[in-house]
Amino acid sequence: MSIPNEALQKLLSEIETRAIASQQQIGITKAHMTAKQRDIRMLQLTSKELSELPSETRVYEGVGKMFVNVPIDTVNKRLARESGEASSEITNLEKKLHYHETTHKNSRENFEQILKSGGRA
Repeated sequence: MSIPNEALQKLLSEIETRAIASQQQIGITKAHMTAKQRDIRMLQLTSKELSELPSETRVYEGVGKMFVNVPIDTVNKRLARESGEASSEITNLEKKLHYHETTHKNSRENFEQILKSGGRA
């Protein structure tokens, strides 16, 4: 028994669309992961630089168009919190990447299997 040509074309088109969408999402997710990793490196570098300063050094943070004097401990806590948040976001992005890679792989395998079978069910 074979699948009608119209149904086969529609099925192949849907599988190909899913594969293309997954491929695009893979690229977007990898870009987000790279950006988060860059953010973590910047936070770690800032924290390292602050740790080398004497404890009585004045530190300022930007608030809108002005700067406010902030204790170094407060800045270090904020940097550690932001670094932790970015790390958890990377973990979530890794899960998302794995999902899209699996979807893409399965779509391609299904596409190839249908082509090899010649549309027979």
